[in-house]
Amino acid sequence: MAEENSNVKRTHNARKGPLRLITDPTAAEKKVLAAGLEIFSNPPEGEDMAFTHAVLCQVGLPRSKLDAREFMRQSGDAWVNVQAGWLDEGRGPVQQCLPYGPMPRLALAWLSTYSVRHKTQEIPVGDSAAEFLRLMGMDSQGARYKTLRQQMHALAACRLQLGFKGRTFNGQPVEQFDAWISNRDERQRPLWPGLMVLSDGYHKSLQESAVPLDNRALHILKGSALGLDIYAWLAHRLHRIDGRPVILHWKPLREQFGQEYTGKEADKDFKKKFLPQLRKVLEVYPKAKVRQVNGGLMLMASPPPIPYKV
Repeated sequence: MAEENSNVKRTHNARKGPLRLITDPTAAEKKVLAAGLEIFSNPPEGEDMAFTHAVLCQVGLPRSKLDAREFMRQSGDAWVNVQAGWLDEGRGPVQQCLPYGPMPRLALAWLSTYSVRHKTQEIPVGDSAAEFLRLMGMDSQGARYKTLRQQMHALAACRLQLGFKGRTFNGQPVEQFDAWISNRDERQRPLWPGLMVLSDGYHKSLQESAVPLDNRALHILKGSALGLDIYAWLAHRLHRIDGRPVILHWKPLREQFGQEYTGKEADKDFKKKFLPQLRKVLEVYPKAKVRQVNGGLMLMASPPPIPYKV
């Protein structure tokens, strides 16, 4: 095992620049390195392909819990507005929070993937919460059920607006959802809805604007909303660079990914959180060409995570 880990580290270090270099990796970092080597060595096939909406690759959902009932984020020509909603949980309307963290990102990616693959609005979400967690690449620890219930309800209830260059999607991504009613024993099969129905508008918008991602990378990054956001952003951005590299400074990057950082040291504080996640992302997106430069990042034209169809 020691020799295998050493080979993984040597292989990666031999093909990567300073941003990607991981010395004396921890157990968690070894998993990232191994996954990156797998992705580098074996092109995606079958279930490896996932999809998410193009606008959500540029501006993501909240990454942490907010007391507000509305969330707005803009990056360039793209913007997202999320409004918390209400859901009937069996005894009338219950106010839901804004969806936040990795869970709704993974759920939306899984729902979007099924919708794009099968060209349908009706998404079977498994026979149980445990099965849906497995489909998203998560284990079925007890705490996961509470988070899953909260975030699925928040996602199903929210109103979502996506805008880009004069076109706006208005509505709820989820048209129909049978609430996970009981909170006493979330593992019981009858409590799981089994089916979600995407709204007409979101389904149509998704078919026109889906961005392919590597599901293996999503599974490795599943513990970090920021990591998932960076990966989706690079997957959408790098292959669209035409010609000269693009330089992005820390301030616009913070405005896109870290609006919660404020004060005199805002850019510095954001950078400390951003760079470790970027390093993980670059491990599982081996063909991404990103370099840290003075004052920011240099993005260079790179192949997408999922190769173009020949």
